[in-house]
Amino acid sequence: MKKYIAILLAAAMATLGISACRKENSNKETKVQKDSDIKVVTTIFPEYDWVRQIAGEEADQMDITMLLDNGVDLHSYQPTAEDIMKVSDCDLFVYVGGESDAWVDDALKQAKNKDMQVVNLLDVLGNNAKEEEVIEGMEPEEEKEGGEEEEPEYDEHVWLSVKNAEVLSKAIADALEKADPDHKDIYQENASAYSEKLKDLDAKYQEVVDGASQKTLLFGDRFPFRYLVDDYGLSYYAAFVGCSAESEASFDTISFLANKVDELGLKDIMAIENSNQKIAKTIIENTKEKNQKILTLDTMQSTTSDDVKNGTTYLSVMEKNLEVLKEALQ
Repeated sequence: MKKYIAILLAAAMATLGISACRKENSNKETKVQKDSDIKVVTTIFPEYDWVRQIAGEEADQMDITMLLDNGVDLHSYQPTAEDIMKVSDCDLFVYVGGESDAWVDDALKQAKNKDMQVVNLLDVLGNNAKEEEVIEGMEPEEEKEGGEEEEPEYDEHVWLSVKNAEVLSKAIADALEKADPDHKDIYQENASAYSEKLKDLDAKYQEVVDGASQKTLLFGDRFPFRYLVDDYGLSYYAAFVGCSAESEASFDTISFLANKVDELGLKDIMAIENSNQKIAKTIIENTKEKNQKILTLDTMQSTTSDDVKNGTTYLSVMEKNLEVLKEALQ
């Protein structure tokens, strides 16, 4: 990985040099304005939106980048030379910090801006970060070759908890204030207002769960909602852990999940956005009633800047997820 990052950095610096030569005779006033912009780089949509919400009107004066802006999954993302260059030169960098972000450490060591503020979401959560768990009926993860002792693998989907969002957005606000102290009061005011919106949404989730007739979700898919279900004391079953790269479930897994649907009398099977729903459909085909509905929860891993332009926000997605959850728990 270090060699890979070094090659990307070399390519990035060469590109930067060429760009600088081409812009040498550009208007100086424009250059001063551009250099004065606060540069923020985020990896995923929730981070990107939190920055925009905290910055408020100041966001228009910032250069805010979302690296995973083409619908690519966090777990399969590989940075380009241009991505590395943006990280190297930014004032604030926000990333999840799990196994999928293994490239970040080397990139930060080579960063040009030594005063960069960095927010690692898993580090912010500290002891509240959860290890991935394989529960009954779930496809086991493949063991590493050579009998190596595996380090704990943390569930990276920290943003799918509204409670976490409050903590994480506060950390981003603190870092933004350090990167741009001239607008500290604005960021504090916006962060406080945003925190209230998150608290209100959290209360709505709790109200739905408190009024639920049953409190178990069954996913015929990967399960990235561990933080969410733990927040409200929900139980779950799933085909795969949240970060799994598997796409084919065994007969035993399908059979177990179908039997659970029958046992619990579940009317709905859960899936995540962009799923082909193959496993969910197979589970339904193996139940007694064979008439369950497939409901989709959005992990926001496919959200792009085009969606943002069309009005998508972290809150709007989590509000839609709440409506789906309400139906699933009836």
